[in-house]
Amino acid sequence: MAFSLPDLPYADTALAPAVSAETLSFHHGKHHKAYIDKTNAAIEGTAHADASLEDVIVASRGTNQGLFNNSAQTWNHAFYWHSMAPESTAPSDELAAKINEAFGSVEELKTQLADRGVGHFASGWVWLAEKDGKLSIEETHDGDTLADSDFNPLLTIDVWEHAYYLDHQNARPAYLKAVIDGKLNWAFASENLARGTAWQYA
Repeated sequence: MAFSLPDLPYADTALAPAVSAETLSFHHGKHHKAYIDKTNAAIEGTAHADASLEDVIVASRGTNQGLFNNSAQTWNHAFYWHSMAPESTAPSDELAAKINEAFGSVEELKTQLADRGVGHFASGWVWLAEKDGKLSIEETHDGDTLADSDFNPLLTIDVWEHAYYLDHQNARPAYLKAVIDGKLNWAFASENLARGTAWQYA
């Protein structure tokens, strides 16, 4: 099946000034769409033509780097849009308890997310993830993903330069602070934790 560009779960102005409408126009409408278009072109007429995106990612990891990069980036970006919200929500009681267990507090988790994002070399993704009932911060480089991993991803933050350059130029810390302090979608993270299995691309 051909994959389509999902709509943003909010207006393109809803994340400003952390992420502007201009950035979303390019990042969602051009970068994300290009990954989808390249994935569709690569699977057309193949055994993967009717596969789920998750199955395409699994099948292409280590065997077809171009298809893996584009399919994984298709998944990562869709997950990233849901990881943000116009207003930060509160974690569920279950998620708050696990955050406190792993990090001491939500504020400490935010600090560590920002530190890992700032310290991540070059392009990639910073994730809040769960495995065996424990929370951790994970990093993937370039187009890699947790979609087919042993982790249950709860949230992700894109640290590719195109995610923030129009708004913050090379100041990745300013972008991370704006997103982490005011735009993380804790309700989405809580839903992912409660479900217990990785989010599926629709």
